[in-house]
Amino acid sequence: MTALSMYQVSVPVFLRGLNALLAELEKGAAFAEERGFKPEALPSTRLYPDMLTLAGQVQRASDTSKLSGERLSGTPAPKFEDTETTIPELVERTRNTIAYLESLDPASFAGSEAKAITVRTTTFTGGDRYLLDFALPNFFFHLATAHALLRHTGVAVGKLDYLGPLPA
Repeated sequence: MTALSMYQVSVPVFLRGLNALLAELEKGAAFAEERGFKPEALPSTRLYPDMLTLAGQVQRASDTSKLSGERLSGTPAPKFEDTETTIPELVERTRNTIAYLESLDPASFAGSEAKAITVRTTTFTGGDRYLLDFALPNFFFHLATAHALLRHTGVAVGKLDYLGPLPA
């Protein structure tokens, strides 16, 4: 049996989640257009006053995945200004994040499981702990919350939309 690499347990997982999010955002755009919503209506939606908006959830899912790619591979990630206020802008950001992740060389992840990674005031003793204890749970939190926000506003998304196409 071959051990999974850090690349295998990060980039394909992020790509699958982002592609599912992209499809949900596109459903949201069609929903908003059909109903004549203002362009900023869906992105400014939030579940509770102290929670991030849909735009904030998409931005954090993007940041978590691209910064994980950078931290684990050493390949600089693109910087985004967090200024998206419309679904098309969130779609573009998600596509740009996907493009960055797709550009990463799996070989650049070699040894990252033992690499210490500091996020704000927390230092993870290895990239494996960073990925499994922080990055992936954080990524899925923001994906699930974005899904819930779209569903809450009436967009016809369900569990299979959140999961995305199942691999063969």
